[in-house]
Amino acid sequence: MLTFRDHFSISGRSFPAPIWILGPDVIEDEGFALEVAHVIAEIAKNRDLPVIYKASYEKANRSRGSSFRGPGIERGLEVLARIREETGLPVTTDIHSEEQAKLAGEIVDVLQIPAFLCRQNSLLEATAATGRVVNLKKGQFLSPWDVASRVEVLQQAGAVDVWVTERGSSFGYHRLVNDFRSIPETQKSGACLIFDATHSVQTPGGPDGISGGERHFIPVLARAAAAAGADGFFLEVHPDPDKALCDGPNALPLNRLDEFLQHIIPITEVVRKIPDLTL
Repeated sequence: MLTFRDHFSISGRSFPAPIWILGPDVIEDEGFALEVAHVIAEIAKNRDLPVIYKASYEKANRSRGSSFRGPGIERGLEVLARIREETGLPVTTDIHSEEQAKLAGEIVDVLQIPAFLCRQNSLLEATAATGRVVNLKKGQFLSPWDVASRVEVLQQAGAVDVWVTERGSSFGYHRLVNDFRSIPETQKSGACLIFDATHSVQTPGGPDGISGGERHFIPVLARAAAAAGADGFFLEVHPDPDKALCDGPNALPLNRLDEFLQHIIPITEVVRKIPDLTL
């Protein structure tokens, strides 16, 4: 049974579904973040597309301790606030502690729980208490049927709305696979399902401690998720993925974003027009 959303309420504004969460993995610097944000905002305007800008102020779970992590919470939130003001786009970012939830909740519209922290109930409860929409990134160690308990923690803590981002499940070493049954299973919990088409093609870790990715599979998985009734899409985009300071191998080139949308949007429109088929 298809139970996808028809609209979203974010910081007092209404947006039609599906929602698009777009941006770089991390704030590499202010100029970079603003440049990407303005390109995305222009595409959103031209296509009348509901978009949330995403970027992390801190990547706390890098494979190597020496890897770039971001500008930190204070500077990062300043950059996100400027992007929000200049582009008019809602913004979202990851938080990693109860204290960060409170600080980020004063600035951003949607708070993201990193996948590795999705079992930390105190963090979930503190995030729900901010009054912001909560986007829980599903840990790659959770089955589709394990998600309901995570959603329940947030709902019982008073979250105004709960989203779950599906980004694949661990399949042996250094491999993720997507079980598209997770879309209706998650929607049954009352949460909306956001499909992360970029992290789903990541090849985590490896002998050299650096994650890789199979970028060419991004359109394939996104089309499948659109057909399965995803409520929204999460995509990491970068002007030059091969030079990205984080997760470049699984990022979508920014100059291909508009072309990518041409392939996916028609599928989301068709799915929302055809009658549901229940067996």
